Amino acid sequence: MDGRHEFRTGRHVVSSLHVHLVFITKYRRGVITQRVRSELEQSFRKVCEDFESELLEFDGGDDHVHLLVAYPPKVALSGLVNSLKGVSARRIRALNLPEVCGKFSGTAFWSPSYCAVSCGGAPLDIIKRYIQDQRRTP
Repeated sequence: MDGRHEFRTGRHVVSSLHVHLVFITKYRRGVITQRVRSELEQSFRKVCEDFESELLEFDGGDDHVHLLVAYPPKVALSGLVNSLKGVSARRIRALNLPEVCGKFSGTAFWSPSYCAVSCGGAPLDIIKRYIQDQRRTP
């Protein structure tokens, strides 16, 4: 998928689902260096692949990351987010990078919260009008 309006097709479904995710580090610690960012991206791409999803875009600052993910309708978004955050946190912890070590108490890397915004397709007002006009159209 290249971000245009391509649709996924399955046996009984046609879909185009995209989500913009934002994860912040625990206590908003600024530990995401270029090296950490690169490891996170690799981890996120692998998790997306495992979920038959695609990481379309990734970047962020020193205390947060943004992901644009295309995913199939069979994937529960909360499950995808749980795996993205869990797998990436374990990977970063296992690397014992100096920019991360000693910055957190316990094993958490990410804040428990996240932001998820659906995106793509037509603006909502156009979709609302389309639905409202269904019986009016001959």
